[in-house]
Amino acid sequence: MLDFIEDLGHGIHAIDTGFQRPRFDAAYLLVQDGRAAFIDTGTNHAVPRLLAALDALGLARDAVDWVIPTHVHLDHAGGTGLLMEALPNARALVHPRGLRHLVDPKALWLGALAVYGEAEMQRSYGKLVPVPAGRAEASSDGQLIHLAGRPLRLIDTPGHARHHHAVWDEASRSWFTGDTFGLSYREFDVDGRAWVLPTTTPVQFDPDALKATVARLLAARPLAMLVTHYGRIGGSEAAVQHLAAQLLAQVDEMVALARPLAAAPDRHARLKAALLDACLARLRAHGHPAGADAAEWLALDAELNAQGLAVWLDQAAR
Repeated sequence: MLDFIEDLGHGIHAIDTGFQRPRFDAAYLLVQDGRAAFIDTGTNHAVPRLLAALDALGLARDAVDWVIPTHVHLDHAGGTGLLMEALPNARALVHPRGLRHLVDPKALWLGALAVYGEAEMQRSYGKLVPVPAGRAEASSDGQLIHLAGRPLRLIDTPGHARHHHAVWDEASRSWFTGDTFGLSYREFDVDGRAWVLPTTTPVQFDPDALKATVARLLAARPLAMLVTHYGRIGGSEAAVQHLAAQLLAQVDEMVALARPLAAAPDRHARLKAALLDACLARLRAHGHPAGADAAEWLALDAELNAQGLAVWLDQAAR
């Protein structure tokens, strides 16, 4: 097996898309009785890896029935159009608030451009390829689809973004969570225990909606969460509940840090520093040394979380 593919059991394979650094961004390939689905795609640059994964598993291009981005942020969905060009039978299933942005990605590109800048957009994402409208459809809350008879249920999961859905796989009792169950980097595992961090990236963070979404995910009594950043976490109902408690406590902590800074002239710098300090403190409590390397790994998340919280503060003020 190729070194960027991890077999997670139950026909689920995590593919390291190569975005930013190793084991930072996953796409998932779900296989059932010779049929396949991709859940999240990574960027355009990930597409050769996704196709190589099919080859490694002995699957033809026409064996893929579904391509399901959890939401349309480019590290999750940027490669959807290019991937679809190689998969003649696949249909894209997209949250209804995000569908038009994959069929016509101009606004998606401009929104990301405002956050990352032209040079980073070209380096990390490449030119966005539209998804053909005739091969794309909007999901609905509670929708049930099948992969070779294997049921997959989609639910609306706002909080990180309003254009976000999650996918429940009953066979493994796992959620493909995108970003609604936060980030969990394998560098921060301690004695096999994962650590999670909420992601409040701009522009649609909503703490109350996110907490309601997590409660809804937990209602299914999952054994594991399959997060895009990165991999399978949990392993038992109790472990997932513990991670959820960590996640929700940090959502409240982030909100508490942000509110007093709402009108501060140096809000962004202070909020970014406070978020990074809080993350490192929680990481140390988890048992990780959280030194300079951890601060470097978390710097981008602190930056984007500060931006997302700022947008939320400004919306709340209006």
